[in-house]
Amino acid sequence: MSKRGIDVSVWQGDIDFNAVKASGVEFVIIRAGYGIGHKDKWFEENYRKAKTAGLDVGAYWYSYASSAGEASEEAQSCVNILSGKSFEYPIYFDLEEKSQLNRGRAFCDSLITSFCSKLEACGYYAGFYTSLSVANNLVSSHVRDRYALWIAQWNTHCSYEGSYGLWQYSSSGSVSGIAGRVDMDYAYVDYPSVIKNAGLNGYKNGGSYTAPQTSSIDEVAREVINGDWGNGAERKQRLTSAGYDYASVQNRVNELLGVKAYRKSVDELAREVIRGVWGNGAERKQRLSQAGYDYDTVQKRVNELL
Repeated sequence: MSKRGIDVSVWQGDIDFNAVKASGVEFVIIRAGYGIGHKDKWFEENYRKAKTAGLDVGAYWYSYASSAGEASEEAQSCVNILSGKSFEYPIYFDLEEKSQLNRGRAFCDSLITSFCSKLEACGYYAGFYTSLSVANNLVSSHVRDRYALWIAQWNTHCSYEGSYGLWQYSSSGSVSGIAGRVDMDYAYVDYPSVIKNAGLNGYKNGGSYTAPQTSSIDEVAREVINGDWGNGAERKQRLTSAGYDYASVQNRVNELLGVKAYRKSVDELAREVIRGVWGNGAERKQRLSQAGYDYDTVQKRVNELL
Protein backbone atom coordinates (compact mmCIF):
# COMPACT_ATOMS: atom_id res chain seq x y z
CA MET A 1 0.00 0.00 0.00
CA SER A 2 1.36 3.42 -0.93
CA LYS A 3 1.82 6.33 1.48
CA ARG A 4 1.31 9.96 0.58
CA GLY A 5 4.12 12.43 1.20
CA ILE A 6 5.72 15.74 0.27
CA ASP A 7 9.23 17.13 -0.08
CA VAL A 8 10.09 20.62 1.13
CA SER A 9 12.91 23.13 1.44
CA VAL A 10 13.50 26.78 2.29
CA TRP A 11 11.28 27.70 -0.66
CA GLN A 12 8.12 26.61 1.19
CA GLY A 13 8.81 29.05 4.05
CA ASP A 14 7.08 28.57 7.39
CA ILE A 15 5.07 25.33 7.36
CA ASP A 16 2.25 24.27 9.68
CA PHE A 17 3.08 20.57 9.87
CA ASN A 18 0.10 19.80 12.09
CA ALA A 19 -2.16 20.97 9.27
CA VAL A 20 -0.04 19.03 6.78
CA LYS A 21 -0.50 15.81 8.75
CA ALA A 22 -4.23 16.46 9.22
CA SER A 23 -4.57 16.68 5.43
CA GLY A 24 -3.51 13.04 5.06
CA VAL A 25 0.21 13.44 4.40
CA GLU A 26 2.19 10.68 6.16
CA PHE A 27 5.82 11.55 5.46
CA VAL A 28 8.04 14.45 4.43
CA ILE A 29 11.46 14.53 2.78
CA ILE A 30 13.27 17.69 3.90
CA ARG A 31 16.17 19.36 2.15
CA ALA A 32 19.08 19.31 4.60
CA GLY A 33 21.36 21.40 2.41
CA TYR A 34 23.27 21.77 -0.82
CA GLY A 35 26.80 21.81 -2.17
CA ILE A 36 29.66 21.61 0.29
CA GLY A 37 28.76 22.88 3.75
CA HIS A 38 25.54 24.76 3.00
CA LYS A 39 22.62 23.95 5.31
CA ASP A 40 19.07 24.72 4.23
CA LYS A 41 18.06 27.67 6.41
CA TRP A 42 14.73 26.07 7.32
CA PHE A 43 16.01 22.54 7.88
CA GLU A 44 16.17 22.64 11.67
CA GLU A 45 12.68 24.08 12.02
CA ASN A 46 11.19 21.82 9.36
CA TYR A 47 12.70 18.76 11.01
CA ARG A 48 11.63 19.70 14.51
CA LYS A 49 8.09 20.66 13.55
CA ALA A 50 7.56 17.62 11.32
CA LYS A 51 8.69 15.29 14.10
CA THR A 52 6.51 17.06 16.64
CA ALA A 53 3.52 16.68 14.32
CA GLY A 54 4.12 12.92 14.14
CA LEU A 55 5.23 12.73 10.51
CA ASP A 56 7.84 10.27 9.28
CA VAL A 57 10.88 12.15 7.99
CA GLY A 58 13.61 11.68 5.40
CA ALA A 59 16.14 14.14 3.99
CA TYR A 60 17.83 15.07 0.72
CA TRP A 61 20.98 16.91 -0.30
CA TYR A 62 21.05 18.94 -3.52
CA SER A 63 24.33 18.32 -5.30
CA TYR A 64 26.61 20.69 -7.19
CA ALA A 65 29.54 18.26 -7.14
CA SER A 66 31.93 18.43 -10.08
CA SER A 67 33.82 15.28 -9.08
CA ALA A 68 33.40 12.12 -7.04
CA GLY A 69 35.62 13.69 -4.41
CA GLU A 70 33.31 16.68 -4.09
CA ALA A 71 30.31 14.35 -3.86
CA SER A 72 32.01 12.68 -0.90
CA GLU A 73 32.57 16.10 0.69
CA GLU A 74 28.89 16.89 0.18
CA ALA A 75 28.04 13.63 1.91
CA GLN A 76 30.20 14.58 4.88
CA SER A 77 28.47 17.97 5.05
CA CYS A 78 25.15 16.16 5.05
CA VAL A 79 26.22 13.77 7.81
CA ASN A 80 27.40 16.68 9.96
CA ILE A 81 23.99 18.34 9.70
CA LEU A 82 22.00 15.13 10.27
CA SER A 83 24.00 14.16 13.35
CA GLY A 84 21.89 13.64 16.47
CA LYS A 85 18.64 13.22 14.55
CA SER A 86 16.57 10.20 13.52
CA PHE A 87 15.00 9.58 10.11
CA GLU A 88 12.37 7.05 9.06
CA TYR A 89 13.02 7.52 5.34
CA PRO A 90 16.27 7.36 3.35
CA ILE A 91 18.78 10.17 2.91
CA TYR A 92 18.82 11.08 -0.77
CA PHE A 93 21.44 12.48 -3.13
CA ASP A 94 19.67 14.96 -5.44
CA LEU A 95 21.17 14.68 -8.93
CA GLU A 96 19.78 17.17 -11.45
CA GLU A 97 22.34 19.86 -12.32
CA LYS A 98 22.88 20.09 -16.11
CA SER A 99 26.63 20.50 -15.64
CA GLN A 100 26.64 17.05 -14.02
CA LEU A 101 24.27 15.35 -16.44
CA ASN A 102 26.17 16.66 -19.47
CA ARG A 103 29.22 14.63 -18.42
CA GLY A 104 27.51 11.32 -19.02
CA ARG A 105 26.63 8.05 -17.36
CA ALA A 106 29.98 7.07 -15.87
CA PHE A 107 30.30 10.47 -14.23
CA CYS A 108 26.78 10.38 -12.80
CA ASP A 109 27.38 6.86 -11.51
CA SER A 110 30.54 8.05 -9.76
CA LEU A 111 28.75 10.93 -8.02
CA ILE A 112 25.90 8.76 -6.75
CA THR A 113 28.21 5.98 -5.60
CA SER A 114 30.60 8.34 -3.85
CA PHE A 115 27.85 10.16 -1.95
CA CYS A 116 25.80 7.10 -1.05
CA SER A 117 28.73 4.93 0.01
CA LYS A 118 29.85 7.69 2.38
CA LEU A 119 26.35 7.90 3.86
CA GLU A 120 26.19 4.13 4.31
CA ALA A 121 29.57 4.10 6.04
CA CYS A 122 28.13 6.58 8.53
CA GLY A 123 25.09 4.42 9.28
CA TYR A 124 22.47 5.89 6.96
CA TYR A 125 20.08 4.30 4.49
CA ALA A 126 21.16 6.02 1.27
CA GLY A 127 19.37 6.70 -1.99
CA PHE A 128 19.24 9.16 -4.85
CA TYR A 129 16.66 11.37 -6.54
CA THR A 130 16.52 12.03 -10.25
CA SER A 131 14.15 12.29 -13.20
CA LEU A 132 12.81 9.41 -15.26
CA SER A 133 14.93 10.30 -18.29
CA VAL A 134 18.12 10.56 -16.24
CA ALA A 135 17.45 7.27 -14.47
CA ASN A 136 16.90 5.51 -17.78
CA ASN A 137 19.74 7.09 -19.72
CA LEU A 138 22.43 8.40 -17.38
CA VAL A 139 22.50 5.98 -14.43
CA SER A 140 23.69 2.40 -14.83
CA SER A 141 21.34 -0.41 -13.82
CA HIS A 142 23.68 -1.67 -11.10
CA VAL A 143 23.63 1.79 -9.47
CA ARG A 144 19.85 2.10 -9.79
CA ASP A 145 19.43 -1.29 -8.16
CA ARG A 146 22.06 -0.70 -5.47
CA TYR A 147 20.55 2.37 -3.79
CA ALA A 148 17.03 3.51 -2.88
CA LEU A 149 15.57 5.21 -5.94
CA TRP A 150 13.34 8.26 -5.72
CA ILE A 151 12.15 8.98 -9.21
CA ALA A 152 10.51 12.13 -10.55
CA GLN A 153 7.89 11.91 -13.28
CA TRP A 154 5.12 14.47 -13.13
CA ASN A 155 2.32 12.39 -14.49
CA THR A 156 -0.73 10.36 -13.47
CA HIS A 157 1.40 7.19 -13.44
CA CYS A 158 5.09 6.33 -13.27
CA SER A 159 6.38 4.57 -16.37
CA TYR A 160 9.75 3.57 -14.93
CA GLU A 161 10.08 -0.18 -15.46
CA GLY A 162 12.52 -0.97 -12.67
CA SER A 163 11.98 -0.97 -8.91
CA TYR A 164 11.72 2.28 -6.98
CA GLY A 165 10.71 3.29 -3.47
CA LEU A 166 9.47 6.84 -3.96
CA TRP A 167 7.76 8.54 -6.87
CA GLN A 168 7.50 12.32 -7.09
CA TYR A 169 4.36 12.68 -9.15
CA SER A 170 3.83 16.46 -9.05
CA SER A 171 5.75 19.69 -8.53
CA SER A 172 2.64 21.82 -8.11
CA GLY A 173 0.62 20.18 -5.35
CA SER A 174 -1.45 22.00 -2.76
CA VAL A 175 -1.48 20.95 0.89
CA SER A 176 -3.03 22.53 3.97
CA GLY A 177 -0.39 24.24 6.08
CA ILE A 178 1.77 25.30 3.13
CA ALA A 179 1.39 28.58 1.27
CA GLY A 180 1.98 27.99 -2.43
CA ARG A 181 2.88 24.87 -4.35
CA VAL A 182 4.73 21.84 -3.07
CA ASP A 183 6.21 18.64 -4.51
CA MET A 184 4.01 15.57 -3.98
CA ASP A 185 5.22 11.99 -3.53
CA TYR A 186 4.13 8.40 -3.04
CA ALA A 187 6.14 5.81 -1.10
CA TYR A 188 5.87 2.13 -2.01
CA VAL A 189 8.37 0.68 0.47
CA ASP A 190 7.82 0.46 4.23
CA TYR A 191 10.99 2.40 4.91
CA PRO A 192 10.23 3.13 8.59
CA SER A 193 10.19 -0.60 9.40
CA VAL A 194 13.22 -1.39 7.25
CA ILE A 195 15.30 1.44 8.70
CA LYS A 196 14.33 0.93 12.34
CA ASN A 197 14.85 -2.84 12.22
CA ALA A 198 18.28 -2.36 10.63
CA GLY A 199 19.29 0.23 13.24
CA LEU A 200 20.03 2.94 10.66
CA ASN A 201 19.42 6.70 10.40
CA GLY A 202 19.85 7.37 14.09
CA TYR A 203 17.85 4.35 15.29
CA LYS A 204 19.29 1.56 17.38
CA ASN A 205 18.66 -2.07 16.43
CA GLY A 206 15.06 -2.91 17.17
CA GLY A 207 13.79 0.54 16.35
CA SER A 208 14.29 2.45 19.60
CA TYR A 209 14.02 6.15 18.96
CA THR A 210 16.84 8.60 19.45
CA ALA A 211 15.25 11.89 20.46
CA PRO A 212 16.28 14.92 18.42
CA GLN A 213 18.79 17.09 20.17
CA THR A 214 18.09 20.73 20.90
CA SER A 215 21.07 22.90 20.09
CA SER A 216 22.66 24.86 22.93
CA ILE A 217 22.40 28.66 23.05
CA ASP A 218 26.04 28.81 21.98
CA GLU A 219 25.43 26.56 18.97
CA VAL A 220 22.37 28.51 17.88
CA ALA A 221 24.22 31.81 18.30
CA ARG A 222 26.95 30.58 15.99
CA GLU A 223 24.32 29.49 13.47
CA VAL A 224 22.85 33.01 13.66
CA ILE A 225 26.28 34.47 12.91
CA ASN A 226 26.59 32.11 9.94
CA GLY A 227 23.30 33.45 8.58
CA ASP A 228 21.22 30.31 9.16
CA TRP A 229 18.42 32.12 11.01
CA GLY A 230 17.92 35.24 8.88
CA ASN A 231 17.89 38.79 10.19
CA GLY A 232 15.73 41.20 12.17
CA ALA A 233 12.08 40.27 12.60
CA GLU A 234 12.52 37.08 10.57
CA ARG A 235 15.26 35.88 12.92
CA LYS A 236 13.16 36.60 15.99
CA GLN A 237 10.11 34.84 14.55
CA ARG A 238 12.06 31.76 13.46
CA LEU A 239 13.99 31.38 16.72
CA THR A 240 10.82 31.79 18.77
CA SER A 241 8.93 29.36 16.54
CA ALA A 242 11.72 26.81 16.99
CA GLY A 243 11.39 27.06 20.77
CA TYR A 244 14.42 29.24 21.56
CA ASP A 245 14.48 32.37 23.71
CA TYR A 246 15.33 35.13 21.25
CA ALA A 247 16.81 37.53 23.81
CA SER A 248 19.16 34.87 25.21
CA VAL A 249 20.37 33.87 21.75
CA GLN A 250 20.86 37.45 20.60
CA ASN A 251 22.79 38.33 23.74
CA ARG A 252 25.14 35.41 23.05
CA VAL A 253 25.52 36.53 19.43
CA ASN A 254 26.54 39.97 20.64
CA GLU A 255 29.03 38.46 23.07
CA LEU A 256 30.62 36.33 20.36
CA LEU A 257 30.87 39.31 18.03
CA GLY A 258 32.25 41.55 20.75
CA VAL A 259 29.25 43.85 20.53
CA LYS A 260 27.99 45.50 23.68
CA ALA A 261 24.39 44.39 24.00
CA TYR A 262 21.75 47.05 24.34
CA ARG A 263 20.45 47.08 27.89
CA LYS A 264 16.87 48.10 28.40
CA SER A 265 15.96 50.21 31.38
CA VAL A 266 13.94 48.75 34.22
CA ASP A 267 11.06 50.98 33.18
CA GLU A 268 11.15 49.68 29.59
CA LEU A 269 11.24 46.10 30.79
CA ALA A 270 8.39 46.63 33.23
CA ARG A 271 6.19 48.05 30.50
CA GLU A 272 7.06 45.08 28.25
CA VAL A 273 6.12 42.73 31.08
CA ILE A 274 2.76 44.46 31.41
CA ARG A 275 2.19 44.01 27.66
CA GLY A 276 2.87 40.28 28.02
CA VAL A 277 6.20 40.26 26.16
CA TRP A 278 8.02 38.30 28.89
CA GLY A 279 5.35 35.74 29.80
CA ASN A 280 4.06 35.01 33.28
CA GLY A 281 5.15 33.44 36.56
CA ALA A 282 8.15 31.12 36.45
CA GLU A 283 8.54 31.59 32.70
CA ARG A 284 8.87 35.37 33.14
CA LYS A 285 11.47 34.98 35.86
CA GLN A 286 13.49 32.49 33.81
CA ARG A 287 13.45 34.57 30.64
CA LEU A 288 14.39 37.82 32.36
CA SER A 289 17.20 36.09 34.25
CA GLN A 290 18.53 34.40 31.09
CA ALA A 291 18.54 37.77 29.34
CA GLY A 292 20.70 39.16 32.13
CA TYR A 293 18.10 41.24 33.98
CA ASP A 294 17.25 41.30 37.69
CA TYR A 295 13.80 39.79 37.99
CA ASP A 296 12.98 41.24 41.42
CA THR A 297 13.84 44.78 40.35
CA VAL A 298 11.76 44.52 37.20
CA GLN A 299 8.80 42.96 39.01
CA LYS A 300 8.91 45.68 41.66
CA ARG A 301 8.61 48.32 38.94
CA VAL A 302 5.74 46.38 37.35
CA ASN A 303 3.87 46.46 40.65
CA GLU A 304 4.47 50.20 40.95
CA LEU A 305 3.13 50.88 37.46
CA LEU A 306 0.06 48.78 38.11
